[in-house]
This record gives sequence, structure tokens and C-alpha cells, in this order.
Amino acid sequence: MKYLIPATIAGALAAFSAQAQESIYTNDVVVTASRIEEPRDSVLSDVSVITREEIERAGQSTLVELLRTQPGVQIESNGGFGATSNVHLRGTHSQAVVVLIDGMRMGSATNGTTALEQIPTEQIERIEIVRGSVSSLYGSDAVGGVIQIFTRKAEGKPAFSANLGYGSYNTRKASVSAAGEINGTGFALSASSIDTNGFSTLDTRAGQDGDDDNYRNLSVSGRLTRQLAEGHKLGFQFFHSKGSNQYDSSNFDAYQNTRQQIFALTSDNRFTHIWTSHLKIGESMDDLSSVGAFGTSTLRTKQLQYYWQNDLILPAGTLTLAYDRLEDRVDGSTDFSRDYRSNNGWLANYILESGPHAFRAGIRRDDNSQFGDHETENLGYGYRLDNAWRISGNVGTAFRAPTFNDLYWPFQDFGPIDFLNPAGPHFTYEGNPDLKPETSRNKEITLTYDQGHHRVSATMYHNKIEDLIVGTQGLNNDFPVNVGNATIKGATLAYEGWFSSYHARANLDVLSPKNDDTGNILVRRARQYATFWLGRTMGDLEVTGEVIVSGDRYNDAANTLRLAGYTLVNLTANYRLDDDWSVNARVDNLFDRDYALASTSTGTYYNTPRTSLFVGLRWQPK
Repeated sequence: MKYLIPATIAGALAAFSAQAQESIYTNDVVVTASRIEEPRDSVLSDVSVITREEIERAGQSTLVELLRTQPGVQIESNGGFGATSNVHLRGTHSQAVVVLIDGMRMGSATNGTTALEQIPTEQIERIEIVRGSVSSLYGSDAVGGVIQIFTRKAEGKPAFSANLGYGSYNTRKASVSAAGEINGTGFALSASSIDTNGFSTLDTRAGQDGDDDNYRNLSVSGRLTRQLAEGHKLGFQFFHSKGSNQYDSSNFDAYQNTRQQIFALTSDNRFTHIWTSHLKIGESMDDLSSVGAFGTSTLRTKQLQYYWQNDLILPAGTLTLAYDRLEDRVDGSTDFSRDYRSNNGWLANYILESGPHAFRAGIRRDDNSQFGDHETENLGYGYRLDNAWRISGNVGTAFRAPTFNDLYWPFQDFGPIDFLNPAGPHFTYEGNPDLKPETSRNKEITLTYDQGHHRVSATMYHNKIEDLIVGTQGLNNDFPVNVGNATIKGATLAYEGWFSSYHARANLDVLSPKNDDTGNILVRRARQYATFWLGRTMGDLEVTGEVIVSGDRYNDAANTLRLAGYTLVNLTANYRLDDDWSVNARVDNLFDRDYALASTSTGTYYNTPRTSLFVGLRWQPK
């Protein structure tokens, strides 16, 4: 890797030496990187954006499938449609990423992850991905970065759309949406459903676990805004997703029901020409009910959230001052010794762009009722060498708080180690209330060449994580523990460009995600990962091809259960029938590759889709 990455970067950048033109991202605005609107080509952070146009072009793809084509993103999945799926940003843990829906945290305080598989793409207007340590802006868990999902906008001329589709595994999808603004009142409403027979969660032919595991989901989202006066707007937003999927559980008819929900009130006020205030008060909920071979379990997280952000335009630069409060409350069939915690966060963030120079500095202090005070910082600088070349760097600290499961899981006795000796030692497990938060220090440098129609970026990063939390140690009497340190270092090369009737994107990630104490590779993370996408427009027809290549991974911390590498080829075609109607077709896993993204602790693979076809019809009047 030491010599391959610089050589690859140099070759890619040299290929585009034409005179610089206006950036392909000139009209793109990013919010998540600094919590205020910034032109994308000015952002110092390593960011990606998935637009509504790209979502529609991708056809039947799920949110997780969309994310896995982005730089620095790898995924894992415990089966098919609706099965638990997680994202790794730059090789960090799936719990080390903050997921926001319209500025509101969404996730479970018990296991520390977000049910991304339950968020339909039909509800999404846009996705922003920020890679790197950004706890100085978002607090706990932003060790690997932030993924923010924006639902449909309530602005512009009223517009309507509807989609209907059918595909392999008897998959049926439908959605409708309406959005716009009339006389100062904005509205957006979207509804979507999916119902599929699916396939067996586990790669097994044994008994009931060999049958198909179906999945269904019904989701709605919406917002209402009212312009009270120039610079003053009130709003209401909601998101609701309810899903049900079967899974394999020792030949038992197992299933789980999930519900994700957000309600929030917002107030955006420009009090003076230099002071803008953003206030948001709301609640999110993550609800899971499981029925399996071990009985019925329920877990619910409610997060009451308050955000007050003030943006001040100074004579030089912009200063953001913000306060946010997060209250977690959990309940369900598990009797945690504590079911409530709160976190107060105060932050200041300053950005300045002057001539060829760009500067950013941020600091945040979190006061948590579980583990006390924690401070994080970020410092970034960028310099434009000329109209096309730019170099930038960031250093930042971050932390990840232990979950309720880590801290307060009640004592469980799973029975004797030797079943012939019931009075002998037993397998037991319980939480560890003495756990400390993980902390990290990340540094990165990015070189960007933006020629106008072609943009190449190369990012190298080094993330040192201390007090790594491990949920199990393999002991007879087991509990979570801070085991030591991990180092994740790597490089990401990304390209996007337009030429003639073609549009292309390509990403290459090479990384070394290691546990420093054991030297082992961190679980379910490939050291090489690449995607390539090429589309061509021919009148009313657009055809695209997508290639995903992953190196091998390990399913366990000891690196004894290997998950083989894989290469997938997907094809998509979009044809516009007239101004209002279009048809979309997508073929996934064209060459019917048998691959796995995860396995059980005994080595049984979770299944993934084989060759499948989906055809959809879209009505979207101009």
C-alpha cells in the first residue's frame, strides 16, 4: 500500500490536466459538515452527497445498498430484506457513526445502532455523508462520521409523483409523494410500502430455517412549514416506519416487528442581518419486538431532543454557537438497572474562507449523566494552489459512549458448561457499569483536483482509538470491557466526471483496521474495497453499470472465521416514455455470485440476494 496509493493518485490526477472550468459541485450545498450551509467545493471535511436523482436512477436499491457504493463505506447484513444491516465508515465500528434524519438522531440506545434497513429510499430527498471524527459538532458516537438523511422538501412549485414496481422474490413496491409551497405555506407528504417473500435468512436447508423469510414495511413522512414574516419560519416534521420480517431461529417460526418514529417542531429566525437562530424540539423512537426460539423480547428507546443553534456572520468568517440536549429512556422485557440518561452539549465552531485559504476550528463539551464531562476538538485548514488544485487537512478528537447493553445488561445464567455436571461452572453474562467511553484521535489530509467536468480526490487518514469496548471476551463468566487500542489507517481515492454522454464514478479504499493488542483485523472489515459506476444517456434511454469489489474479511475478533471476497455486477436501465412517465429496470448480482456479508458464531453464512430483477413504473408530471 505504501507505494501503490501514491502511484495510483498521481496517475489519476495526471489524466485530467485540461484547463480548469467551473466545478461540477458549484451549485451543491452541504449542511452536515459544519451544521451550516456551505458550498460543497469549499467544505474541508471528506464528504459525499447522494441526490434524489441518483436515488431514482438506482431503481430498487435499498438505503444500505446505496450507501455501500460511496467512498469509505462498507456494509454487513444478517440476511435479506429487512434483516439487521450495519455500516462501517472508514473501518470504524457500526456503533461509531451518528445517523440523523432531518437533524434528529435516530437509533437504539440499547445496542447503539440505527435500523437503516427500515428506512425506505422513497422517503429520501438527499443523503449527506461526512467521514472522519466530528464529535466536536455532534457529540458521542461520531468517531467514524455522520450520515444525515433528508426527507422530501416542502418548497418550490407543487409537484407530485408515484411509483409502482414488481420483481424477484415476489417483491411488490409502491409509493406516492406530494410537495411544494403555496402562499408561504410549505408541505411535503410521502408514503411507501414494500412486501416481499424474500429468501432464507441463513444458508441452510435444515427444516423450517430453510424456508423463505418474508418482509413488509409501511412508511410515511412529512413536513409543514409556515413563513410568518421575512426571515421567520415555523415548521413541523414527522417520520414513521413500521416493518415486520421473519428470520431463522433454531427451526422456530421467528419474526420481529420494528418501528421507527420522529416528531419535531422547528423555528428558524433571522433576527438581524448577522444573527440567525435555529430551534428544534422533538422525540425519536426505536421500537423492536422479537419472537424466537428463546422466547419474546421487546426493547424500546425514546430520545427527547432539544437543539438551539445560533449562526453569527462576523466581519471575518462565521461563528456557530449551539446547545443540544439528549435524553435517552429505555424500556422493554429486559430489566436494566438504569433506564434513563441525559447529555448536555455545548459547542462553538468557526469557519473562515479568505482568498486561497480556508480555516475551521471547533470545540464541544458534553456533560453526560453516565460518565461525566467529555471535551472534543477539531482543527482544519485548506489551501487552493490554483483554480483546480486544493490541499486540506483535519485533526480531531471523538468519543463513543457505552450503550445501555454494555453498561446495564442484567445478569444471565445460560446453564452449565458441562451439561453432565449441572452443579459445575456455568456460562454467565452481564453488563459492566465501570466501562469508560472509547476515545479517538483522527488526522487526515486530502488532495483534490477539480477540472470542472472531472473531479479527483485522494484522502489519507490515521485514526487512533483508545479504550476500545469489546462486548464479549470468550470467558465463562463474561462481560464487556475496555480492552486496549485500535489503529485504523488508510487511503481513499474517488473520482466523478462527465464526458460526452457518459457519467462515471469510481472509489477505491485501502485500509488497515487493526486491534493493536492482538494485531488482528477488526471484525467484518475488508482491507480493500472498490466500486465503479458508469452511465450513458442516449436520448430518452439511460443505461448504467455498477461493479462492487470487496476483499476478504473476518467474522470474529480472533480472525478464525473468514468471509471470502466478492465481485458484484449490477445493471440499471431508465427509459422516459413521455414528459410524465418513465420505466426503470434493475438487475442485481448479474453473474449470480454466492457471497456473504456476515455469518453466525458457528460459521453458518447469512444469505444474500442471488440474481434478481425489479421493474418499476414512475409517474412524475413536469
